[in-house]
Amino acid sequence: MSEGGTGWIPYFLDRLDRTYEMHHKWTGQDFGGRLPSEVFRQHFLTCFISDPVGVELRERIGLENIAWECDYPHSDSSWPDSAEELGEVMAGVPDREINLMTYENALRWYQFDPFAHRPREQSTVGALRAEAAGHDVSVRSYDKGRYERSKGANLAELSASATA
Repeated sequence: MSEGGTGWIPYFLDRLDRTYEMHHKWTGQDFGGRLPSEVFRQHFLTCFISDPVGVELRERIGLENIAWECDYPHSDSSWPDSAEELGEVMAGVPDREINLMTYENALRWYQFDPFAHRPREQSTVGALRAEAAGHDVSVRSYDKGRYERSKGANLAELSASATA
């Protein structure tokens, strides 16, 4: 589920299970002996762009059911500052859990290994920013065929300060 955030999911799962427990005998609902929340965790990968509440509640959602999304080039995206924003949202989260939410879960769910096509060391934030140095990556609006600079980022400065 993309672009929906994750902070609301613990309440939703609690409500699903409560409703199921209250009504499944007379409605005939049967999930093979499992709760609706268990079925959800088996079948859904949820995504967030910036969701501090969802990250805080990650264990109630299911660590293997969460993926970070950049959403570039849409207006929800914080690009070109996505890495910095994500760093703030993930502050205090153990590296193993950050890896799950930022790429490992998506690799598993989609059965795709991007590192088979591009080496891992060339795919870090710092490496990608260094590779894009010299290119204009400013945020622009498009108005009747004319681009107008509205906001921008200097990738040379960003890559120099990148740690990963």
